[in-house]
Amino acid sequence: MLGILNPFSWVRRIISLVVLIIILIPAYVALQVYNTGHNAVPTKSDAIVIMGAAQNNGIPTPILQARIEEGQRLYKEGYAPRILTVGANQKGDLWTEAQASVRALAKGQIPHSVLSAVNLGKDTLSSTIAYVDVMKKNKYASVIIVTDAYHCYRAIAMATDLGVKATCSPVKSGPGAVDKSGWHYIGRETGAYLAYKTADRFGIHLSDQNKN
Repeated sequence: MLGILNPFSWVRRIISLVVLIIILIPAYVALQVYNTGHNAVPTKSDAIVIMGAAQNNGIPTPILQARIEEGQRLYKEGYAPRILTVGANQKGDLWTEAQASVRALAKGQIPHSVLSAVNLGKDTLSSTIAYVDVMKKNKYASVIIVTDAYHCYRAIAMATDLGVKATCSPVKSGPGAVDKSGWHYIGRETGAYLAYKTADRFGIHLSDQNKN
């Protein structure tokens, strides 16, 4: 009969809305991950931070080496007066990721006086908390994050949430560059970002530890 509401139609509408949201939000985040990876531009800042990745007995793996080379380029071109390297060690390692990065940068003719190793961080969030803490203690307000292209969006978001003005300079070579990264990387970053914005808000930290 006309004028009588069908409760099942409202249930269908609610389900349709929920499904639409479930589809649209990840799609939006994936687009942001993609766009940031392709279009991120660094601005002059107080510091450059090189995000950690795997190292072998003090020797950076290709993914970390690409980040080191990008950080080195930024420093030499005058984007920032200092470089922070970040990353702890795995069980049994003699070197931390941060130390391996400092060692490589020094070999690349970067003065030791501008290098600081932050020997903490097993994943993106713990690494960000560690280097932001150092920045705040030294009254550094802005940072250029050096990392893989499709990692930029989440890395910027975490730094910004912790009160730091952040831009990103994605690597131009190596496994993390846009021409070497596939949709699986975008998918992984989309999931990691959504986990950070949801589960982490309830104190549930899902580590994104990825040792390449």
